[in-house]
Amino acid sequence: MARIVVVHGIGQQTEGGLTLHDRFFSALADGAARAGGSVRPDDVVFASYGDFFRQRAEVLAPEPYFEARDVEEGYESEFLLELWQRAAAVDQRVVPPDEEVLARTPVWASRALAALSRSRFLAGVSDRLLIGDLKQVRRYFTDDTLRADIRGAVALSLAHDTRVVVAHSLGSVVAYEVLCAAPELAVRSFVTLGSPLGLPNLVFDRLQPEPRPRGAEIRGHWPESVGTWTNIADAGDVVAAVEDLRPLFGAAMHQIRVHNGSHAHDMRPYLTETMTGAAIVAGLNA
Repeated sequence: MARIVVVHGIGQQTEGGLTLHDRFFSALADGAARAGGSVRPDDVVFASYGDFFRQRAEVLAPEPYFEARDVEEGYESEFLLELWQRAAAVDQRVVPPDEEVLARTPVWASRALAALSRSRFLAGVSDRLLIGDLKQVRRYFTDDTLRADIRGAVALSLAHDTRVVVAHSLGSVVAYEVLCAAPELAVRSFVTLGSPLGLPNLVFDRLQPEPRPRGAEIRGHWPESVGTWTNIADAGDVVAAVEDLRPLFGAAMHQIRVHNGSHAHDMRPYLTETMTGAAIVAGLNA
């Protein structure tokens, strides 16, 4: 098995592990090289779970076409509002939600999507893709069978010789839960990129194992299988709505802010960052 396992984020339902390796290995290798290390292709496996979200093929069945009216009340609308508020906080071109929106009027989703379309950090992301991503996150947290299947697929990529786990976006949630459930592993470096782990109610409070009660000094659980945990976030990454995870998971975490430019949430600039490479190299050499 590989010494480095990378867990992708949302929106990769058409990609398998080999395709992801072709797309992202060079970015990971660049980050390691900038940190003074080196990584071989056979050092790395990309754990793929996106196919669990892929619509099953049938004659003349296209990919679903989502629009504002397809944003469901409850989890999806709440997550969309969080993204809108986060985008407005980090990008002055995004008009923030007003009191009418916060009162949950039935038509506010179209206003949210229109506002988010102005964000330079969501350049090139269509309404269809954004809504599809919302639905993937909602399904992960509300469909227990799907959640177990995804975690099982990622767990198959981990072995006793895995030294580094790198996880992006929703993949950081999956990887966290898998590592918490596998204390027998000896992962020296856990690297989370653009992670939504700290988002209250919608993500953090739904994690498994369940966080400690409110009022506890540290509510989040540190996976027993993990030695060092480095959380890396771009200040403009709307998905990493809670940038600093140390108040939730403890001061032992290394918290790093990076600057990915207009593609703040993309995995590629996160991987080419020197500090990401340094965390990976440190785990391999520990």
